[in-house]
Amino acid sequence: MPNAMTPESKDNASAQRTATDAYLPEMSGEELIAWRMAEMTDRPDPDARNMQDEFAMGWYCVAYSDELAVGEVKPIRYFGQDLALWRGEDGEARVIDAYCAHYGANMAVGGKVHGNLLECPFHAWRWDETGACKEIPYSRAVPPKAKKADCVPAWPTAEVNGMVMVWYHSERAEPQWQPVRFEDAYNDDWTEFRKYEWHVYSALENIADNAVDVSHFKYVHGAMTVPEYEFEFDGIARKITSHLTMQTPRGEVAGKIESVNYGPGQGFVRFSGITDTIMFSATCPVERDKTHNRMAFSQPKANVDGPMAGLTRAIIKNITRQFDQDKVILDRHIRVEPPMVCEGDGPFGRNRIYYSQFYPSRNKDRPAAA
Repeated sequence: MPNAMTPESKDNASAQRTATDAYLPEMSGEELIAWRMAEMTDRPDPDARNMQDEFAMGWYCVAYSDELAVGEVKPIRYFGQDLALWRGEDGEARVIDAYCAHYGANMAVGGKVHGNLLECPFHAWRWDETGACKEIPYSRAVPPKAKKADCVPAWPTAEVNGMVMVWYHSERAEPQWQPVRFEDAYNDDWTEFRKYEWHVYSALENIADNAVDVSHFKYVHGAMTVPEYEFEFDGIARKITSHLTMQTPRGEVAGKIESVNYGPGQGFVRFSGITDTIMFSATCPVERDKTHNRMAFSQPKANVDGPMAGLTRAIIKNITRQFDQDKVILDRHIRVEPPMVCEGDGPFGRNRIYYSQFYPSRNKDRPAAA
């Protein structure tokens, strides 16, 4: 979870560059965006890094809603699989496996939307969101096998908080909960979301550990002090709360950070104090050792356009800079199981117990999370 230091305290804390800064040359604009998403071609084999060979079940963001127009088809790759994402004429987003069961064409490349159906570019077979073939323009009948749901594997899909989300389960079980709608995403008094994204070359669970790793703030992010954190693990929810005092030109200001995750792929953070900020976080596995990480920020319009404008921008810049620093570490470390912990570390053990519920292979004899 980010530690939202003010720009003033950040400057003081960074009089000495942190170790990760040596790998972060001064970048901005398009150069920084490219670095965050660049392919890391020299990474070791995931087995050499002790990466898990199973993805955690849950709801995951595969696109922002405004990235997919009505009638548009997009090729996407997550969970080590090629998928086809499209939006029908009814405005609904849909996801199925990319490869047509007829002759194996990638339907996301050259395919088109026909009504609410995805039309294969090879022979124009038309598929619905259940993975059933509904029409073959040149044939009087659809083969019985092709009429069945999941002839092409289909993915439960939902749109919430401005994100297209899919349900993943390694055994293709139905969703065990629904994605959470955060009402703050629909507040007209707040700004449109400012969006940032990263490819991080690490397993999803390692990134989850980073959120409870309180001691790294001093060494990776240059924090002068680390606030006290309160952790609560409740079913599929993990809640983290911290209270901190921030130094500003107006004196000390009490601040608070509240973070909640629902499963491995959906998170929400509220920063309050100098100026309110909310952040949606969404992490989705691409491969065993590659994740797609999204952050979307919103702030009160009154602050963004007023005398607080510079500070509101600086808060977001500071939070995203911290994740740049985290990326340097996460891209290159191996997974240690179990980690060797000491007094002062965060609750790694509790976090991994919480996280283990999302791996079906680890939970054959325990009830699903409710």
